[in-house]
Amino acid sequence: MKKVTSLAKDFFARADLVLLALCVISTVFGITIVSSATASTGSLKQVYVQIIAFLLGLGLYVLFTYIDIDTLADNWPMLCVFNLALLVLLVLFGTGDSETGNNGWIRFFGIGVQPSEVIKIAYIVVMAKHISYLKTKQDLNALPSAMQLALHFGLIFGLLLITSKDLGSATVFFIIFLVMLFAAGFKWYWFVIGFACILAVMPFAWTHVLQDYQKDRLLVPYIPSIDPDNSTVNWQANLSKIALASGQFVGKGLFNGPQSQSDRAGKHTDFIFSVIGEETGFIGCSLVFILLTAIALRCIYVGMKSGTLLGMLVCFGVAASVLFQMFENTGMCMGITPVIGITLPFFSYGGSSIVSMYAAMGIVSGIKYKRKPTQYAYY
Repeated sequence: MKKVTSLAKDFFARADLVLLALCVISTVFGITIVSSATASTGSLKQVYVQIIAFLLGLGLYVLFTYIDIDTLADNWPMLCVFNLALLVLLVLFGTGDSETGNNGWIRFFGIGVQPSEVIKIAYIVVMAKHISYLKTKQDLNALPSAMQLALHFGLIFGLLLITSKDLGSATVFFIIFLVMLFAAGFKWYWFVIGFACILAVMPFAWTHVLQDYQKDRLLVPYIPSIDPDNSTVNWQANLSKIALASGQFVGKGLFNGPQSQSDRAGKHTDFIFSVIGEETGFIGCSLVFILLTAIALRCIYVGMKSGTLLGMLVCFGVAASVLFQMFENTGMCMGITPVIGITLPFFSYGGSSIVSMYAAMGIVSGIKYKRKPTQYAYY
């Protein structure tokens, strides 16, 4: 009992309670919005799922706070095997949207799990370990190092696309990779070379890899003539814009939005931001941006104060995921970015997303919890 009390005191003294508070406020706000968005179904199933995921997430936050990031990263082979096993399960049991071909879900006994959300956490740790090793033991900007990192990323990116056909999740992985490279001091010319290579293969990917629906979704925000009457690929984004505009400054009130209380698909998942805008207005939307930006900035702050390159890269990777998902998701709802199936962290319905985000934040808290070595300084 004394040991438990001691651990609890230690947790409250050294864990990142500011980050935890921001996450909890965001989640409670999100659960409230999900309850409103799903009220028309007459079922509380989605609300219960969010609450259970929230409680599991809190447990993982505490657990990962106590796990040493170096110990976790040193077990990178096990993390790689773990990710590969999830991808194999996705191939064998993957389900999803038959219309779009996205098979990014595994369902057991009616419970859906999105492996990409779980894989993302291990990916951040393993990639941070790889980059920090090359930075400290070799020359990060040497050609062999650049090729290793390109192969590492290309392998996980390709496997994710092949197994799940989830372009949205794959894009998040790409952004995390770029931010971590930048934070580690990767030279600018490698970014130029990398983007040149992407441009070189883009015509082939556009013609032979992307499906027609994916091309239409990528282009329709900028070429409205692809769906002039908003009845096919642009119908969700169009209704989302109507909902956002109707909310004005203070919104129509919870459970009172015409679009939010309709049977529109996706309103509680990828388009939760439109529900927030319709029912809580500009004030609610601003609060979402403030909370998620504060969470990302807190992660960056912890990374800068961590005193280790590994810790900094992990924190920056987590922050990159939060910020990119925030801008891409809200952009989807406003019709200014393509609809590629990215959730709004802590707000969108989805147990996998909630649990994995709390696990990631717990790792950040663990980096703060760990005593800082004196031989490094990143601040």
